[in-house]
Amino acid sequence: MHNRRILVINPGSTSTKIAVYENTRSVYLNKLVHSYEELKSFPKIIDQLTYRYNLIVNELMNEKINLEQIKVVIGRGGLLKPIPSGIYKVNDRMIDDLRIGIQGEHASNLGGLIAHELKKLIPDALALIADPVVVDEMNDVARVTGHPLFTRRSIFHALNQKAIARSYAESTHKVYEELNLIIVHLGGGISVGAHQKGKVIDVNQALNGEGPMSPERSGTLPIGELVDVCFSGKYDRETIQKMINGEGGYVAYFGTNEAYKIELQAKQGDEKAKHLQEAMGYQVAKYIGSLAAVLKGNVDAILLTGGLAHNKDLTNYISEHVSFLAPI
Repeated sequence: MHNRRILVINPGSTSTKIAVYENTRSVYLNKLVHSYEELKSFPKIIDQLTYRYNLIVNELMNEKINLEQIKVVIGRGGLLKPIPSGIYKVNDRMIDDLRIGIQGEHASNLGGLIAHELKKLIPDALALIADPVVVDEMNDVARVTGHPLFTRRSIFHALNQKAIARSYAESTHKVYEELNLIIVHLGGGISVGAHQKGKVIDVNQALNGEGPMSPERSGTLPIGELVDVCFSGKYDRETIQKMINGEGGYVAYFGTNEAYKIELQAKQGDEKAKHLQEAMGYQVAKYIGSLAAVLKGNVDAILLTGGLAHNKDLTNYISEHVSFLAPI
């Protein structure tokens, strides 16, 4: 195999991860953390493009990464139209859809755009995305809501969930397409997916309005109360959208999306921090239980991943509630 350097860009709601691989060997890895205070100055996520691009280029220059050796730039896939799991070349239609946010706003939209911009610096490189957040493998019955005006959509952390599923399968000398798994991505947003024989047949719409609360998302809210808030005359549409995604969860309760701060406060005896951290874990556990029902109780393993999976108090709390279902 020829030595091929691959630049990987993973923009998340609270960080941008960058890495350089030589074939499958990591030669450089870094995580650029963005605080709520830094990002709130950008009215829309697309407005962060130049900010994040410049941070990445500066980091690569500071680390003396030779960009001429890069043959592939691959970014996290964003809110495109629903597509199957896989790897896609960045093209003009994709760029247009990401810029206008054809299915909504999220930091993952920046992945393909940053890859496209970096290709201008590295003309010989190929610009790609992989397993975008709109990977759609849901069962038709899972799409049905309680009203024909509304349909459940597949928007989740497909990139990480698929990678972790394959990694777990390899580590246990099994095949992903033969396993039933429940995978939880614990990050700025939280997604809980039911993986049945290589397909994510059900998952919460983790972007704006379904699932557990997270550091910056409200998750599922009481519908009647939400309607009352919408028609109270106190808030416009944009403000309510931010309540749901961006200024919900920990941001609403504590004014920060930095979960590590809340974790430390909980360890130091802050009862509010401990209570809210447990509430988040409680909601995650409930969704895991619901997906165990989707898989008819046939669950080979429950996998916890994402930045918050480093919080042992949180993962232990979740495990106490769901360990009877499958190994974690």
